[in-house]
Amino acid sequence: MNRLSFLLALAGPILSPLSHAFAADWHVAPGGSSTAHGTTDAPWDIESALRGNQKVSPGDTVWLRGGTYKHPFENGGMGYKIRLAGSRMQPVQIRALPGQRVTIDGGLVVQEPATHVWIWDLEILVSEPRPDKPVPPDPSYKNVNRPWGGLNIYSGSGCKFINLIIHDNSQGVSWWKGSQDSELYGCILFENGWAATDRGHGHAIYTQNLEGTKRIADCIFTGGFGYSLHAYGSSRADVDNYHVEGNLFYDSGKFLIGGGKPSRHIRVFTNFLHNLSLQLGYNAPYNEDCEVRGNVIANGTLSINKYKQAVNEENLVLDKDAPRPQAAKIILRPNQYDRRRAHLAIFNWEKKPAVSVDTSGFLNRGDKFRLLNPRDFFGPPLLSGTFDGEPLSVPVSGEFAAFVVIKEPAN
Repeated sequence: MNRLSFLLALAGPILSPLSHAFAADWHVAPGGSSTAHGTTDAPWDIESALRGNQKVSPGDTVWLRGGTYKHPFENGGMGYKIRLAGSRMQPVQIRALPGQRVTIDGGLVVQEPATHVWIWDLEILVSEPRPDKPVPPDPSYKNVNRPWGGLNIYSGSGCKFINLIIHDNSQGVSWWKGSQDSELYGCILFENGWAATDRGHGHAIYTQNLEGTKRIADCIFTGGFGYSLHAYGSSRADVDNYHVEGNLFYDSGKFLIGGGKPSRHIRVFTNFLHNLSLQLGYNAPYNEDCEVRGNVIANGTLSINKYKQAVNEENLVLDKDAPRPQAAKIILRPNQYDRRRAHLAIFNWEKKPAVSVDTSGFLNRGDKFRLLNPRDFFGPPLLSGTFDGEPLSVPVSGEFAAFVVIKEPAN
């Protein structure tokens, strides 16, 4: 199987731009060298490969070998800089080698001239511990004494950030208006931020946007110290053109889109929230338009504030004391970019110890599968086996649970 056939088999027709006949594969490894050839036998180092010091062209793929890439310590540092440029039909790909765990310790920064870059399947974290007790608030961040880390996006059109695992950073994703028409998809974000004496600081996502649309889809948000989604700014900042769909939020901070300046073109569809609230609009004198459809919010509220045009349809909102439906609600969302992966959410209204889940729309008879805890993606499965066509009996503790379902590759 050639490279193109392998990628298409892995991720489906979404990768059709990679049909560029002259696309090259480059290899990076911990301990690689900037003077190497970028081959499997002579891999590059990560800094020179991502920074643009090597000959990476539109359509090329930079494969990262398994292991930990530790950025040198900087208090507040954001990590390795990405300055690679692809094109709309020939994006540059930065990917973990299939089946290998690639950990970026210290963060990534997408800077000009980076554009049309797709980043896949990496783990992004900060290994330095947080302070062991809440610290006084300090705008300089010196009190925290650890790297900022996370995924920091300052530029680029047509970028995609796919199936990343982003945790234990001081902020998960910092995504600013210099990035346009880009997408965060299938990512797992947990335990980002830190505790201060005034409140929790650092969010799973902090974002602003003006032109183009930012899409946040099929991600999982849980834990952390600040907000889950914090699309927010002052009266001088823009919070426009967001499409948020199919995400799972639980035991996390508030979901907020809104600031001091009027927002427009906000679309929030079929998201699933447990133990948090969803708020559109903050303290702007008015907002333009939004659509809020098909969301489920349990143990939280839905607030749509000062919109001239607001569509609020088919949303189920249950506060803590509201009566529950009788039958469990099961959500299974196959991954758009990886046919072997899906997110599963269960609203276990009756709090049964196990829930019967029909996965036949995703698993085929004979498929081997694993059910993973999103907060322990590389740990042992919570359930595994060979699919026999019958519903799975999935153990659930409490009213809500989320999982990642993985189909094993065929032998």
